[in-house]
Amino acid sequence: MPSLTRDEAQARASLIDVESMEVDLDLTTSSTTFESDTRIVFRAAAAEPTFVDLKAVDVHEVELNDVALDPATVVDGRLPITPDEGRNTLCVRATMPFSNDGQGLHRSVDPEDHREYVYGHLFLDAAPKVFACFDQPDLKAPYTVTVTAPREWVVTGNGDPVHEGDGQWRLATTKPLSTYFVTVCAGPYVQQRDTWRGPDGQVVPLVLHARASLAEELAAQAPQMFEVTRQCMSYFHELFGIDYPFGEYHQIFVPEFNAGAMENPGCVTFRDQFVFQGAITRQGLLSRTNTIAHEMAHMWFGDLVTPVWWDDLWLNESFAEYMAHRACVAATEFTEAWVDFGVGRKPWGYAAERSPSTHPVAGAPAHDGDTALQNFDGISYAKGASALRQLIEWMGDEHFISGVRDHLTTHAYGNATLADFLGSMESASGRDVQGWAAAWLETAGLDRISVELTTRQDADGVPVIETATVVRDQPQDAAGAPANRPHALTIAGWTDGDRAWEVELELDADRVEVPELAGRPVPRLVVPNAADTTWATAVLDAESLAALPAQLPQVDEPVTRAMLWAALFDAVAEGETDPRELVATFTRAFPAESDASILATAGASTARFVRTMVPAAEREGLLEALAAAGRERTATAEPGTTTAWLGARVVASCSSDAEELRRWARGQDLPEGLEADDDFRWQAVKRLAQLGALDGELELMAQHDTSLSGQLSALMARAAQPDAESKAWAWAELAGRESGRSNYERNNLAQGFWSSGEPEVLAGYVERYLTEVPALSGVVGEDALARVAQLAFPLPVPTQATADAVDAVLAGGTVSPAVRRSMVDQRAVLTEVLRSQERHGA
Repeated sequence: MPSLTRDEAQARASLIDVESMEVDLDLTTSSTTFESDTRIVFRAAAAEPTFVDLKAVDVHEVELNDVALDPATVVDGRLPITPDEGRNTLCVRATMPFSNDGQGLHRSVDPEDHREYVYGHLFLDAAPKVFACFDQPDLKAPYTVTVTAPREWVVTGNGDPVHEGDGQWRLATTKPLSTYFVTVCAGPYVQQRDTWRGPDGQVVPLVLHARASLAEELAAQAPQMFEVTRQCMSYFHELFGIDYPFGEYHQIFVPEFNAGAMENPGCVTFRDQFVFQGAITRQGLLSRTNTIAHEMAHMWFGDLVTPVWWDDLWLNESFAEYMAHRACVAATEFTEAWVDFGVGRKPWGYAAERSPSTHPVAGAPAHDGDTALQNFDGISYAKGASALRQLIEWMGDEHFISGVRDHLTTHAYGNATLADFLGSMESASGRDVQGWAAAWLETAGLDRISVELTTRQDADGVPVIETATVVRDQPQDAAGAPANRPHALTIAGWTDGDRAWEVELELDADRVEVPELAGRPVPRLVVPNAADTTWATAVLDAESLAALPAQLPQVDEPVTRAMLWAALFDAVAEGETDPRELVATFTRAFPAESDASILATAGASTARFVRTMVPAAEREGLLEALAAAGRERTATAEPGTTTAWLGARVVASCSSDAEELRRWARGQDLPEGLEADDDFRWQAVKRLAQLGALDGELELMAQHDTSLSGQLSALMARAAQPDAESKAWAWAELAGRESGRSNYERNNLAQGFWSSGEPEVLAGYVERYLTEVPALSGVVGEDALARVAQLAFPLPVPTQATADAVDAVLAGGTVSPAVRRSMVDQRAVLTEVLRSQERHGA
C-alpha cells in the first residue's frame, strides 16, 4: 500500500477540515477481525476529489451525504471521494483485522491464563487498520468512541471510559487529536487507582492497568509509579503553566509492544516488561520512571501541540527526552538520570551518527510516512535532547521556558512547525536562534573534541602543563562546508581519583586555547566534555587511553565515568581501540562501579563487543573474564542489592562454568534476592543453551514459568542451541511467512539464533536472511519488521562475502524502506567489525 506523501497531505489539508470523528468498534465477533463503524463530519473548501484512508478486510457500506458509494472502489487502502463544498458526512462500515505485530489493534493471548487482550497502537500509519480516517497529523479532530467488548473485559482509551452495561463502553469525547494518537485498550485488565491534585484545584484521576496475570506485581509496584506520576505532573504543571489537558490519566501496560511506550493522550501505553517480575534494580526503576516522565511530557509537547508533518516529529521526541531527564532530577529521587542518559542513550545516538543513514536532527525532508519512520532513531532522541541542552546553555533556561510556554499557548490543540518553535525561542531570548539551529539541527555527523597538552618540568622537576588547546574536528556537509557548532562544555584532569583541575569554556572555533591551565599539573587522565553536556565524540589521548583501566574506577564523578565509558565504546567501534582493551578496562572498573546504569550498560555493551568484534576462537575466554569481574562485583556488594544483582547477571550471561549455570537454572544456590527471579534463571538457561550444555533445564524452566515472558525466553533459549537442527527449526519459525509468530516471538528467535553456532552452520543463513526476511513485508508491519530485520542481521558471520551480499541486495532497491534502514545500519556495524578484526584481530 502506498505511503501518504507530504504533497498529498498538504493538498488534502488545504481542502479538508475535520469537525468530528465518531467510531464504534465491536470486538466480540471474531478472534481475528472486528467490526468498525465510522462517521466523519468534515468541511470541504471545494467539491474536488480526495480520498479517505481505509485498510480493511472487507468494506460493507460507504455513504457520503446519505448517498451510497461502491465499497469496491477502495484500492491500496484508499477510498476515493468527491465531497460537496461545505459540510459533509461520511459513514463507513467495515471489517478490520486484529494484528499480532504490534500495529493497529493488536490482539494477544496470555499463555499463563489464556485470557485475551487488545490494545491500539496507531503510530505511524496504522489508524486506517482500525477506522476510516484522513490519516495525517495536521487533520486533528475530537473523537467519540464506543466499544462493544466481552462482558468481563475492561475498556479504556483517550476519553474517560464509562461502562454502560452488558459489555457496552462509551469513551468521553476527546479534545482534538491526530489520528496516530487514538487508542482503545480492552481485555480483562486489572487496575490500580489514585489521584493527582494540582495547586489550582485541578483533580486528575490516575489509573494503572495490566494483564490479570500481573495483578500481584502491579499492586506491589503501583505506589512507586503513582508517586513519580504525581511528582512529574506537578513539575510539568508548574514548568509549563498549563493544566494537564486530557481528562483522566491512564497508564496501561500491554503485551508485545513494539516500543517502550506511546504517548496517547489520556491513555499512555507501555510495554508490560515495565511491570517487573522478580528482583527490581535501581536501574530498572529509573528506566521506568524516566519513561513515565517522557510520555507525560508529550501530553503538552506533541499531544497538545502536534507537528504539521512527520519530519518535525524529532522535536516531540527530543523535547520529551530532555524533559524526562530534567524532571527525574528535579522532581523525583532519581537525581542520577543524566548518568543514565550519558552511558545508555547517547551511545545509541552516537552509533546512529556513525552509520551512512545519519541525518540532521531537523531539516531532513520526509517525502512520505515511510521515509519519516526511517529517521525515528537515536538522533531524534538523544542528539536532539543534547542539542536542546546546548540551546539552554546558549540562551538561558529562563528564556527557554518562556519560549516553550509561548509555543504551547499559541498552538494549543493545533499543529506547529519547527519554524514556529524557533520563533517562540527568538521572541523569548532576543537572540538569533535560527543561526544556532542551522549549525546544530540542520547538519549531520559528530564533532570530535580532544584536548592537546604541551608539557614542561617545573623547578622541582614535576611535569606541568605549558599549553592547553581544546580541538574541534568538524564533519562537513554535502557542499564541503563545516557544521560550525558552538559547544558549551567542561574539560577536566584526573589523577588517582583526585580532580586535578576543571575548566568550563565555550568552544566556538576549531582550536581554543585554555591559558588558565598553564602551570597546572599534568593529570593521568585528560577528559574532554567531562560534564557530558554536549554532543560530540570525546577523543582521549593515547596516554589517557592507556591509563584508563587504572584511572576510571577511581573517578568519583558518575557523569564523568559514564562519559568515559561512552568514549571507550566509540573508540572500539571506530577501530581505534582493541576490544581486548575494553575488556581490560571492564575487569578493573566494573568490580568498583556503584552506579546502576553504568553497571547495567557496561556489562551488556562490553559483552556485545566481545561477541561481535573478537575472533571466535578468543570469545569464550574473554567472556569468562567478564564473568569473573561480575563475580567480584557480586562478592564485594551488599547481598540482595542492585549492585550484587547486576554483577550476578553478568555472570549468568557470560560464564562458561556449566555447573554453576546449571545450579542457577534449576533454582539452586541462587544469589540473595534472586531466589524468585525467573528472568535470572532464564539467563542461566540461555547461556547453557549457547554453550550446548543443556540437560533438561529448558524443559524444567518452561514448565515452571508459563508466563508470556517465560514463553519468549524459552523460544530464545531453544534458538540459542548451537546444533544445526535447532538452527533450522528457529529460522523456519523466525522467517516463515506462515509461522504466525508475533513480533515479540520473531525478535526473541532472532536474538537466540545468532548468539551461538559454528561459523559454517551460520554462514548458510546469510542468503536466507537477505531473501526471506524482506519477504515478510506485508506479513509483518513495517515498524515491527524493522526490528526483526535488525536483530536477524547476520552480524556473527563477519566476512567480506557477507558484506558483499548485503551490498548487492541494497543496490537492488527491492527491499522496503524499513528493512533497508535496518540493513544499512547493521551493514555499518559489520564494517566496524571487519575494520576492528583487520586492525586488532591477530
